[in-house]
Amino acid sequence: MNRQTRLLLGLAAALVALVLLGVAVQTVRTLLWDLSYFLPPWLLTPILLLGLALIALLVVQVGWPWWKRWQKAALRSKPTPAMAPNSRRDAAAESLGHVDRLIERIQDDISREGLQQERDRVAEELNRGDLVVVVFGTGSSGKTSLIRALLNDMVGKVGAPMGVTKTTSSYRLRLQGLKRGLQLVDTPGILEEGAEGISREELARRRAVRADLLVVVVDGDLRASELAVVQALSVLGKRLLLVLNKRDLRGLEEEKRLLNVLRNRCSALLPAVDVVACSAAPQSIPQPGKQPLQPRPDVSDLIQRLAVVLRAEGEELIADNILLQCRSLDSRGRSLLGEQRCNQAKRCVDRYSWIGAGIVAANPLPGVDLLSTAAVNAQMVLELATVYGVEMSRDRARDLAMSVGKTLAKLGIVKGAMSLLATGLSVTLPTLVLGQVLQGVAAAWLTRIAGSSFIRYFEQDQDWGDGGMQEAVQQAFELNRREASLKRFLESAMRQVVEPLQRSAGRLPPRPGPQEGGEASDRGHRER
Repeated sequence: MNRQTRLLLGLAAALVALVLLGVAVQTVRTLLWDLSYFLPPWLLTPILLLGLALIALLVVQVGWPWWKRWQKAALRSKPTPAMAPNSRRDAAAESLGHVDRLIERIQDDISREGLQQERDRVAEELNRGDLVVVVFGTGSSGKTSLIRALLNDMVGKVGAPMGVTKTTSSYRLRLQGLKRGLQLVDTPGILEEGAEGISREELARRRAVRADLLVVVVDGDLRASELAVVQALSVLGKRLLLVLNKRDLRGLEEEKRLLNVLRNRCSALLPAVDVVACSAAPQSIPQPGKQPLQPRPDVSDLIQRLAVVLRAEGEELIADNILLQCRSLDSRGRSLLGEQRCNQAKRCVDRYSWIGAGIVAANPLPGVDLLSTAAVNAQMVLELATVYGVEMSRDRARDLAMSVGKTLAKLGIVKGAMSLLATGLSVTLPTLVLGQVLQGVAAAWLTRIAGSSFIRYFEQDQDWGDGGMQEAVQQAFELNRREASLKRFLESAMRQVVEPLQRSAGRLPPRPGPQEGGEASDRGHRER
């Protein structure tokens, strides 16, 4: 808007204001003139002031609440810019808030309680004081020996085990220069055979996912299966240290070669400096005429690297770990919510299918007229939108229902439905009543196809996909015409359409059943 236009609009607004003011003044003058015939002069001014006070009070009582509501509505409609978290810890707390809102929307008590317990555990970890370092690897790599060597060599007092189970152990200690305590977690070995081995590996993976820092122990070159596990953990966002154990069993040149091989294999997963060698349980050295010499464990390189990483990145490691677990919780919550919505949507479609069937079966037409059930389908779309948390106007819902109805007709699905369902119903119904029932059943089946299409539309954030509405409707038709789906639908149709018509109208023959014999058949005819 240019300056000249704004000036013209301002002058027009001022002129309107002057006119309104003149009208108000003239009205007051006329009122005073009329009142002067009935009241003494000294009473006119108080009455005028009282009238103005009453008008002002009315404006405040009525106008002020309206103004506040309008302001609140304007604030709600105006999108507030999302504030970026100041730290990873703030981001983790914000992510927990998202999980809380997801939990509130989950209706299944068991699922909601399980997710709530997991959320509370993650929130407790956000406020905990220790860094969790999980030692992970195959059973023969020397994990437990490495834990023992670290406990003996790390500076600081070693506490008693925090918690011991049959498969995992956790130890707490202090590291000089680190404000937080340190938990060292020993996990079961991975890649073991048998059902028990698979179960132990699953437990080890769960503990690894919860780690702030993951120490992966190997005793040689990485096997393909070990590399796959390390890659999977790295993809999750885990900070890794790779430790080549049993350095006492190989010479210096062999150790350098293996370290270079490991660093090359894992170059995309972690920096070269995070690949170190150690000797957690050196073999004893025989001494003729004396007791064998038992060398001390050599874990100094690992301790130095642990100290550097934990001092520099400890706080970020905790926050990153919590964020990772929050993302997992969020994904799980969304999956539960999606499953809940899908079940609700299917029940909604099923209900409206039989509502439409009842309307058409009660007033059969020569052909299935989609316009006769357009209102039913539009209401179905509105309920589906509510299930998926989408705001939709009635006009928009009606347009969607009409568009899908036209697509059904365009693809020839209407005629195909009549032919397909007539074949299935003719087995159980006499020809005399087949036409009347077929209209309602076909309407129900077409509503079901339309409903399946709408479910896909809402699940994809109100997007029909690359193939558009026509492909979505065609795929819904193919899914519903499968033998198992069609059989279940026809069984429901007998209960929802045919049997109610028999009970209410009393003019449809009963559903044919197996005949035990001619005599029984004759007796049945005489009874009827």
